[in-house]
Amino acid sequence: MYCLERRPVHQSGRPFPLFVSTRKLIKVVQATAIPISPSLLDNDIKKSNMCKTYGFTKIGEPVPDNVTLKDIIATLPKKVFEIDDIKALRSVLVSVVSYALGILMIAKAPWYLLPLAWAWTGTAVTGFFVIGHDCAHRSFSKNKLVEDIFGTLAFLPLIYPYEPWRFKHDKHHAKTNMLSEDTAWHPILKAEFDSYPSLRKAIIFGYGPFRPWMSITHWWLWHFDLKKFKPNEVRRVKISLACVFAFIIIGWPLIIYKAGITGWIKLWLMPWLVYHFWMSTFTMVHHTAPHIPFKASDEWDATQAQLNGTVHCNYPRWIEILCHDINVHIPHHISPRIPSYNLREAHRSLQQNWGKYLNEANWSWRLMKTIMTTCHVYNKDKYYVPFDEIAPEESQPVTFLRKAMPDCA
Repeated sequence: MYCLERRPVHQSGRPFPLFVSTRKLIKVVQATAIPISPSLLDNDIKKSNMCKTYGFTKIGEPVPDNVTLKDIIATLPKKVFEIDDIKALRSVLVSVVSYALGILMIAKAPWYLLPLAWAWTGTAVTGFFVIGHDCAHRSFSKNKLVEDIFGTLAFLPLIYPYEPWRFKHDKHHAKTNMLSEDTAWHPILKAEFDSYPSLRKAIIFGYGPFRPWMSITHWWLWHFDLKKFKPNEVRRVKISLACVFAFIIIGWPLIIYKAGITGWIKLWLMPWLVYHFWMSTFTMVHHTAPHIPFKASDEWDATQAQLNGTVHCNYPRWIEILCHDINVHIPHHISPRIPSYNLREAHRSLQQNWGKYLNEANWSWRLMKTIMTTCHVYNKDKYYVPFDEIAPEESQPVTFLRKAMPDCA
């Protein structure tokens, strides 16, 4: 295992561009590989240094081999699995009201306040996704038909097909942090990177500066191709796709008719891009860090991946409220049947019983910088190798991020 070292870098002979300064010594966060002994994670001082470097508040110990997911689930209070229709409908109300307020702000705000209105509205519509997410996991209602209807409707403003996403997302939970099988974020394989020289730049941009919007690529590649689904899934997939295309065919022209192309950009496209920012950010922060490995199927362990390979991240409270605590993600991977409104209580239980194995962070520039400039290409021993160690002449986007992104934790 390797970690990043924060160290001073002299201007002469420096490996990365630095901010212009009159001083001869400038401090930056540099992705320097430091071998980590097997006992490192038992060393509190070194773990504390890793936390500071990565932007984490806590780095968990590996889970013992004899611990199973059943053992962990058995320690959770029974009430965290209970579905409450009132709480579920309250989450719907929060999303509908906050989204309507956002649309009103966009319609009324002067141009210089539009970014704030878009940020609010895009975050609010992310709450719709979380509602559909609960429906897909059968943690929204005791009635499956109700869940399918609410899930489909919640995904429509995002033009996200509900059933295709549900099928692929189930695989993410079954294969979390499995190297090739996980359908969410995973490292680039060196062989793939070398096999497509014409696409290298696109891959570097995608895992570098464009990473907070790469869920758009995932949305397009994974959910609209019928060949990616089993024969018994295709009928439900077609229904979801028909709903999405109906929304596009009916909804978009209505918006354009009422508000013009500019209105469509302001009222739909910009909030949609904000939603994908959160979709990408939540997903990569939940499962990506220099010290969290992806494993080949023959080495993969479900308990290690779900408890110790998933990250709890704290965000500004208004974001957590609008997004229904999707950031409280470790209990969700212990059992997807826990409703979003019970995730915090479940997490407190995990902290009490399994706290030393948990990875926790606060959302910050340093955390994002670590992921976007370091966690790129798979390496069995180091876990991740940055692009600029493999293809330095093509990695200017990563070099730029190291220079431009703040290092605030």
